[in-house]
This record gives sequence, structure tokens and C-alpha cells, in this order.
Amino acid sequence: MITNSSFRPLRAALACTIAAALAGCSTLPASGPTAGQIVKGAQPSRNPIGFRVVEIDGSVVADAQRGHDAELQSLATLSSLAEDVRADTVGPGDILSISVYEVGVGLFGSGRVSAEGFDPSARGENFPSVTVDRKGSLKLPYVGELAVAGKTPAEIEEAIEQRLRGLSQNPQALVAVKQNFSNTVYVGGDVRRPGRLDLSLQRERLLDAIAGAGGAAYSAEDTIVRFTRGGRTQEERLGMIRSGMTDDLILAPGDRIELIKRPRSFIVLGATSKVSQIPFETGELSLAEAVARAGGPADSTADPSAVFLFRYVPSPDKKLDVPIAYRLNLLKPASYFLSQRFAVRDKDVIYIGNAAANQPGKLIGIINQLFSPLLTARVLTR
Repeated sequence: MITNSSFRPLRAALACTIAAALAGCSTLPASGPTAGQIVKGAQPSRNPIGFRVVEIDGSVVADAQRGHDAELQSLATLSSLAEDVRADTVGPGDILSISVYEVGVGLFGSGRVSAEGFDPSARGENFPSVTVDRKGSLKLPYVGELAVAGKTPAEIEEAIEQRLRGLSQNPQALVAVKQNFSNTVYVGGDVRRPGRLDLSLQRERLLDAIAGAGGAAYSAEDTIVRFTRGGRTQEERLGMIRSGMTDDLILAPGDRIELIKRPRSFIVLGATSKVSQIPFETGELSLAEAVARAGGPADSTADPSAVFLFRYVPSPDKKLDVPIAYRLNLLKPASYFLSQRFAVRDKDVIYIGNAAANQPGKLIGIINQLFSPLLTARVLTR
């Protein structure tokens, strides 16, 4: 039987254990630091990377927005590839339909004689499928080899007529592109129907080509356009391209368009319902929206005054990125307005701090687990 006298050493040991444990609460399991620990970690003596803690207020929100706008303006866009292009010329591999018309006695047949005499009506000779060879030339009877690459159908007609003058009476040529292989662009990647698109005199644009390929397989905000022209390649987020603007490029033969899924996201850590990486899924995302998507601070463990956003910010001289921990105090009503204007950026880390009162509570729970069997035994042996 456990007596009071035998239980005194146990109580003494328990008291010593509690005193020692209270002194070392910080060693107990936790999902992350408290607000106080983060602030202390920003002190120069404990801060090897030199990060700063900045309280979010009106001026900070305004500065962050100006920096975000400047960053967007500095991003390279597809407009750097814009140039005056043509899509009405013939190239190697194209299949042409050519017709030559003559009057009177011609190269492709003699004139007919009727009861009234000679029939001067025009006759035509059709060449339905003439392929432009890889040198950019074609061959026709009485015309010979004719360089046509880079010429329009009208220019080819004129060149044929010039070759036939003196050989035929008033020759007239008609040239049409039957199958177009040189004036095409390729659309691939994360589109619904990848393939080639024939260009026309309508001067199709980038967004026309993407629409012709069935559109992007994912949202425009999660998709990057990789555009290649003449050995040069540029990328831009599809959601940033507006119809008819300079980055909605007029397409040129040989352009290659590739759509790549590259979603923007932010990470949520700390005292929240679930640690996760969450995609933006929209063009812009505010801090208020991001915290709401994460489920907000956990009622039982979080410190609402300790919502931190960790981010690297370009330095004024643009040489280094400075680490900053922006702090949002949700116990202040004004913070709910400020959080609506503070934009979250790709790969930001949002951390919701643990409440300082959690550590003693965890300690008491551990002690109860350790000593409740002994207390139960004492009750049972009375």
C-alpha cells in the first residue's frame, strides 16, 4: 500500500520536475516559434542572414505595392519579339495550283477553226499540284525553273507571264496556294489540340493561335507562354497577355508557341489547420485571401497577433535580395483592412505563430500522462 509518507518523495520529485520543465518550456514539441522568439531571432547577435521584422501598416502596404508594380514593369514581355512580318509568300514544300490561259495559237494547244473562221477564244492549261522544292523553285513547261521562295502568288503570276511572252499570245497566269506548309506556326505544350496552324492574310495573333489549338489546358494564371522566333525565345504568363496589345504578337511563319503549366503558390506553416502549399488560381491574391484559404489561425494553438509573411525583397541597389518577415496583428481591427491591400507573391511563406500559453499547457499534459498512473494506483490501494 502506498502511504502518505511513501508518497512525499514522489511529490518532491514532481515539484522539482515541474520547476525544471517550466524553465525549459521552449524545448517542448511545437509547430514553430512564437512571436517573441521570431522577434528575438531578428536581433543581430542571433541573425546570421540579417532578416528584419516589419509591422504591416499603411506605409508598408503602399511601399510593397509600389515595389510589386515596379517588378511587373521590369519583367520582359513577348513584345520584345515583335516585328513587321508577312504571311503571304511561298516557301519550300508548298503545293501550288497554277493555270495558264492563252488566246489564238498558243503553246499548250492550237486555235480552233470553225465555219466562221479562226476562233480566238482563250484556253487554259491547268497544273493542279506543283510542289516548291527545297531550293524554293518550281518547274513548268516552256517556263523552266523559276525561283519562287519569298514571292507572293501575284509575283509568281507575273514571273510566269514574263517567261511566256514572245512564246505565247497574251499569256495570263493564275497561281493559288493549294497546301500551305511554309506559312505555318506550331502550337504545343499544355493546349487541348496541339499542332500546326496555317497563317492567312488576316494576320493572326498569338491568342488566335492558342484559341485555334483549343485553348490552354490549365488556367491562364497558371500557364506560361514560351514563344520562339528566329532563334530567340521569350516567356510571359498567359494571364498577362491582352488581346490586341503589343505582346499579343502578330504571327510569322516558323514561330513556335509552347504553353507550360507553371502555377504560382504560397506555403502555409505553423498553428493552422493544415500545413500546405496552396496555388493562387487567380491573377492577384491578397494576404487576407491567403490566410482565409489556409483556414486561418487555429483557435486552440495560434496567436492571432503573430501572422508572419516571409519574403525576399530586392534591395534598393538591386544587387541583393533582403529577407523580411512582415507581421500582421489580427487583434487590431485595422489589420483586416490592410491585409486586403497587401499582395501575396509567388513562393511567399505565411507562418502563423504559436500562442506563448501553449507551452505550459503542453507541459501539464505531459506531466499528467507521466504521473496519473501513480495517482490512480494510490486511489485504488486506499
